[in-house]
Formats: sequence, C-alpha cells, structure tokens
Amino acid sequence: MRENKKKIVIVGGGIAGLAAGIYGKMADYDVEIYEKNPIPGGQCMGWNRKGCHIDNCIHWLTGTKKGTSLRKVWETVGALEEDTKFAQCESFYTSVAGDVQITLWKDLERTKSELLSLSPEDEVEIKKFIEHVKYAAECEMPAEKPMDAMGIIDYIHMGASMANMPKVMKEYGAIDLLDMAGRFKHPALKALFTDYLPSGYVASSFLVSYASIISGNGEIPMGGSLAMVERMVKRFQQLGGKLYCNAPVMRILIKDGKATGIEKADKERVLADYVISSVDTMEMFRNLIGKKYMDAKWMSCYSDSEKYPLFSSVQAAFAVDQGAYDGKGTIFFDCLPFETGGKKVERMSVKSYEYEPTFAPRGKIVLQVNVQQFDKEYLYWKGLTREEYECRKKEAVKAIEERLLTQFPKLQGHLEFLDCWTPVTYERYCNAYHGAYMGFITKKGVKSFRVKGTIKGVKNLYIASQWIMAPGGLPVAVTAGKFAVWRIARKDKRKIKD
Repeated sequence: MRENKKKIVIVGGGIAGLAAGIYGKMADYDVEIYEKNPIPGGQCMGWNRKGCHIDNCIHWLTGTKKGTSLRKVWETVGALEEDTKFAQCESFYTSVAGDVQITLWKDLERTKSELLSLSPEDEVEIKKFIEHVKYAAECEMPAEKPMDAMGIIDYIHMGASMANMPKVMKEYGAIDLLDMAGRFKHPALKALFTDYLPSGYVASSFLVSYASIISGNGEIPMGGSLAMVERMVKRFQQLGGKLYCNAPVMRILIKDGKATGIEKADKERVLADYVISSVDTMEMFRNLIGKKYMDAKWMSCYSDSEKYPLFSSVQAAFAVDQGAYDGKGTIFFDCLPFETGGKKVERMSVKSYEYEPTFAPRGKIVLQVNVQQFDKEYLYWKGLTREEYECRKKEAVKAIEERLLTQFPKLQGHLEFLDCWTPVTYERYCNAYHGAYMGFITKKGVKSFRVKGTIKGVKNLYIASQWIMAPGGLPVAVTAGKFAVWRIARKDKRKIKD
C-alpha cells in the first residue's frame, strides 16, 4: 500500500462532484466530498409531498445507448447499471395549437407521416427536418478525454463516427428556433418548434435533443433523478470515498498561487493536494475564491445576458386521479394570459409521470407544470419580500390550476396541489446563478461557451461543473467530473483504473 496517499477534496456533491469522487477513487486518491445540503445530488434531485414524489431533473438522460462512450461513463459512476430499466415512452412531446395536436414521436417515421398529413404545403421543410434529425442521431458527446487534450487521431475517429453532423450544422447551426419555425407555414408547426426549448436556442441543439430520443440515446431511467443519485453515492462509498453532508464550505484555501484545501462553515480546515470545485461557478468565483480569479471569458458571459442568457422556471406539481387525466408525456398548450415573475404567460406545459407508478399512491399520477423564466424574471422574484414572494407563488398556483382545468375539464374535482417552486428555489437550494438549471444558452451568431475547467493563477484547483460547457446539463456535469480527475491523474502520471 502506498504511504502518504494524495488527497482530493471536492466541494459540492452534485452529479459532477460525485463523478469526480468516483473517478478520483479509481485513480487511487483519497477523496472527500463536502456537500452543503442534507443529501447529495445538487439539481439532480427529487422530494416527497403528500405521499407523492416530485422529480426535479431528468426529462431524458443523454447517453443511455449502449456502446457509446457516454453510456460507459454513466455505467462507471454507477448511475446506470446493467439491469437499470427505462420508462416506455412513445414521444418527445406534444404541442396543441388551437384545435390541432401534433407530436414528435420516438418513431421518426410516425412523426414524418403526422407532420406531412397535417401540412402538405410544408413538405420540403418537413422532409428536410426529418432527414437532418437522422443525421443528428450520429452526434455523440466526447467522453474519453477533454476536447482540448484530443489529438489528430481522436478528431479523425470523432469525425468518422459523425460524418453527417456538418450537414446539420450547415443547415441549422446558424439559425435559432424562431428562425426555424419561420420556415414553416402551418401555425401548429411554428408552435411545435418553439415550445420545448427557449426560442433563442440555436436550432441544431434542438435537432440533437430530438435525435437522442429517436435513437435510444435519451431514455428515462426508472426511479428518476433521486434513484440515480443514490446509485452513484453507493458506488462512491463502495470505493472507499467519504461523503460529508450538511457540511457547507466557506472558502477554498489558496497559498502562493496553489489550492491547499478548504475551510468549512464551522471554521475547520481540511488540507488536500488537490481541490475540485463542483459548485455553481459564480458561487465559486464570488464566495469560494474571489472574483479576482474570474478571467475575461467568464466575465463577458456573466455580464451579458443578451448574448449569454440563462433560463429557469416556475413549476407546480399536482396529484390527480388516474382516470381523470388521459394525456401522456409532455403537452404544450395555449392558455388565457396570466403574469408570473413579471412575465406575461400565454403558453405552458404539463408533464405526466404516468410511467412512474412509484411516484404516487395507487390510482394517482403526478402532473408537473412548467412555465419558462429568464434572467429578468429571476430578478423579479429575487426582489420580493418574503411575504410578497409567498403571495406571488400562491397567485401563480391559482392561475396555473385554473388553466389546467380549462384545458383538461375532466380534472375538475380530481386535482390536488403538491408544491410550487421558482428560480429563487434553485438559488437557495443549489446556489444556482439566476436560478438557472442549465448553463449558458447558445444563441445564433454567438460562440458556444466552453472552458478547460482550470483557473488561471491557481494551481491544483479544478472545476467540475455543468457550467464549463454550454448548454450544461447532466452529460456535461458527469464528464466534467471525469475530466477534472483525468487532468489530475495525468499530472501525477497515474491511470484511472476501470
């Protein structure tokens, strides 16, 4: 046994932090994770209300297709196991516009047939869309090593496996979803392509998202977000890692340009050879190390919400009697205008968790409503007093419930409110900057954000966070955790042992 084994301390026990911890143990380091909340998981979280379970995170998990490098990462960290079951869902989502209902099915040919039947005059654009979704199904997120460390052979292999992706980028990489919707004549198709993601998103991102669904690379693991986190925690602890919850970190110790450990809220200092920050990056810059370490690239993104917007949501969950609701999956629909977060809302979505029988008592299902909010709305919620905040939340729930009943009249008398949360909730629980649960949005004409995950001027400090690459999310988080340890192990000339 090696004496004086090197030690890694990780701040934050979300997906990135847990992944870093697991890979750190696999590279034979002593690893400790410090998490401020009572349980790990960060934004990949679920909670219980009135006998029901509310899932906060996974709408689909990129990287579920066997044989892909990202699937291997999910298996390595224990998030997916050989016997993990996936929900049997038939669609990506459904849009209702007036009397028209249109669905993006998992079966791409079914989608093509439905779109063409609805709008023959849009045949050219429909067929183009379908063809490029097939091309986008080749897209695979690099998960072997960081992109900045890839050599010519790596790029040749990646190019060969994604030979048709340049066609997707050429056709859809320079337009946003609003532009894409404008190519279609039928109003229901215009709604369809601006419903799921913010309309300012570059259109190619949407095609890649839908392609992951049709290719089997974007399934929903049964048990949801919390169950996946629990599997990762089990894997970390089986490897001998130490996880400390209810243990907020106040600052990262830096001496002579080198990270040397952390200082906890109780003033205890924990020394380490390496520190990995897995918290929200603004929390890191603002409180853990100081903004003097924020370089121009980070500064430009955080200071320009026009070029690099962030989005969050107001969400409300309800329990409903199973026979009173005949919708499935995620459904977007028009509604009577109402205001929440200072924003006028005329369209909203509801997601049904009918595929998760463990989320509700027998005979019940959980419905979850989502209303998009952006930086401006976050600032609205943040500016309220506690009393005003609670009052506005109640108003939002009342408005949402009324519109649910208008759209689905059979729910009358069968709808029970469970919980409501806002962008400020994400900030409070996860220190999420502006309440965002994804990274910076990639807009047309704006370079997609990506950094290495190191801090100029501080040695032995690494970032493992969804924020290091747009658009963020779980795939970026888990690979960021792996890549942080990959850099440390390479520095120490170690291998990560499978």
